[in-house]
Amino acid sequence: MSEIQIIENAVDSAGRRRRWHQTWRGFWWGLFAGSVVWLVVLAIYKLFPVPLETLTVGAGLAGAAALAGVIAGWLHAPSRMETARWLDGKSELKERLSTALELSGDEKKDNWSRLVVTDAAAHASEVDPKRLLPFHLPKSSRWALVALAVGAGLGFVPERRTDDYLQQKREAENIKDTGKHLEEITKRQLAQRKPALPQTEKAMQEVAEFGQTLQKKKLTRNQALAELSKVQDKIKDQTEQLAKKAGIRKLQRAARQNGGEMAPSAESIQKQIDAMKKQMEGKDFDGKTEALEKLEKAMKKLQDAADAMGQEGSQSKSAASREMSEAMDELMQQAKDLGLDMSSLEDAAEALKQGEIDKFLKDMDVALLDMEKLKQFADKMSELKKQLDDIGKDLPERLEKGQGIPAIARMQKLARQLKSEKTSDAELKEVIEEIRKSVDPAMDYDKVADYVQEAAKLADKGDRQGAAKALEAAAKELEGMLKQCSDCEGLLASLQALQTASMCIGNCQGWGQCSGPPKAGNGGSPGQGVGTWGDDSLTMQPSDVFEAWDNSGVVRPDMDGRGVTDRGEGELVDGFQPTKVKGQMGPGGQMPSITLKGVSIKGRSRVLYEEAVAAAQSDAQSALSQERVPRDRQGTVRDYFDDLK
Repeated sequence: MSEIQIIENAVDSAGRRRRWHQTWRGFWWGLFAGSVVWLVVLAIYKLFPVPLETLTVGAGLAGAAALAGVIAGWLHAPSRMETARWLDGKSELKERLSTALELSGDEKKDNWSRLVVTDAAAHASEVDPKRLLPFHLPKSSRWALVALAVGAGLGFVPERRTDDYLQQKREAENIKDTGKHLEEITKRQLAQRKPALPQTEKAMQEVAEFGQTLQKKKLTRNQALAELSKVQDKIKDQTEQLAKKAGIRKLQRAARQNGGEMAPSAESIQKQIDAMKKQMEGKDFDGKTEALEKLEKAMKKLQDAADAMGQEGSQSKSAASREMSEAMDELMQQAKDLGLDMSSLEDAAEALKQGEIDKFLKDMDVALLDMEKLKQFADKMSELKKQLDDIGKDLPERLEKGQGIPAIARMQKLARQLKSEKTSDAELKEVIEEIRKSVDPAMDYDKVADYVQEAAKLADKGDRQGAAKALEAAAKELEGMLKQCSDCEGLLASLQALQTASMCIGNCQGWGQCSGPPKAGNGGSPGQGVGTWGDDSLTMQPSDVFEAWDNSGVVRPDMDGRGVTDRGEGELVDGFQPTKVKGQMGPGGQMPSITLKGVSIKGRSRVLYEEAVAAAQSDAQSALSQERVPRDRQGTVRDYFDDLK
């Protein structure tokens, strides 16, 4: 390695060291600047109601400042000549290295130049950049650490927020959450039940879009309620337009009577009944629910007796076994009379004869499970038969009751009879007569009435094929009305969701607090109600929902009815203790008296008895209402004055 290379290597090594050192210092200066920025932003956030995103921006600026310091230090790379002059100054080499680098570029070197280079190379080998530039924390790091410590301490200081700002923040979060629930509910309704009418689908999509608007836009409570009222009025108007049709109202009323669902056709119900009978091998347990329950209670009683028999003595056990055997025979006879084929009951009887109590109990458990299934089967059979009985026997009755699906099935059947050549004259006469009678009940169903009238006229003229086509058109039109009825239910559900959203935003409560099934007790939401009293703070009016108080299909909890003021025997108010004043009346003393409000008695009383009683009752009622009478004595006082009437 030549002498000039030794000098260049030493200078380059020192230059790299200087570059890393400048990068290190730049990092700390950038960190100090960033920590100051973060401290300022954090102080602003603590003192003023700025958005939470401000902290994110401040943290980004702080990190960017530290990174900028590192980049600035790294990019400021000193040249070789600058580094040589810096080494000459730091190592007191009296310009040896810088002079040698300048002379190295001279092609005509004399002896003096070579001596300078040789001397510089000798001193360059002694240069130690690590000693000249040791890595340590600069002064700027102290200020940066102080700023970071102050920022960390300021982070534990609570934000200064006014009550109005906190309330507005809660309202904004509640509006956003309400919009999210409104959008999810509406989209779920659209997915589960696609509307038949385009305007209905458009209206429900507008409700979903409004939910998105509540989530994205920053609206105040009043602004959100105003926008919500506009959407609600629009949905209500469209619902009222659908509900104006008498046929739609009839179909809806029939659906409510059927538990909220359209009544199925008689053919489908009969198929279910036949399938259940086939499953039970032709046996029909309709109307035998009470007998099955009685038999089940006897089985449970016998099982309990067998369970307790193991704790008795041998003599008592023998007597109990005989009694149980007799009871078991009676059970078997009852089951036989009911037409039950319960092999598990026979196994239990056999186990009882063998004295195997544990096996008997297990077989009885199986028999009770079979009995429970039979009860469910009987209940289902009774329900199906009741539905079948409720369906109209002919088309006029079904149209009158608003039974859409059974009416459609009947129209299709009548159309098939008109088309069939196998229909006898007597049957054809009955079909035509049924169509004639259906004209008046069909008047509530708009175009259905026109098709039914046309079918009646064509049937009278003998045009069976034309009458059949008219009936099929009437069935198709009625099917369209059923879809419109479904659309009306969808709009009502959207309207209910909007009303819930209005309550949530108006009362600044969560969605779960303003919705849910009707419940008994204090605090229930208005609308459907089977409980005692509702929460008066919920702002829903009776006119806001169509028939919202229809309690059909709602099971009322078991609770005793109580009066408005009857709350049972109360406890004493704090501060009242029952005391008894002991005293003695001397002969000729003054009789005790009470002052009656509104009655002044001086000397001989001229006040009528009725006036005195009325004044006393008024005074007593005032004392009772103000709880001046102990609660355990209020009943006695009230009964006393009631007896005076």
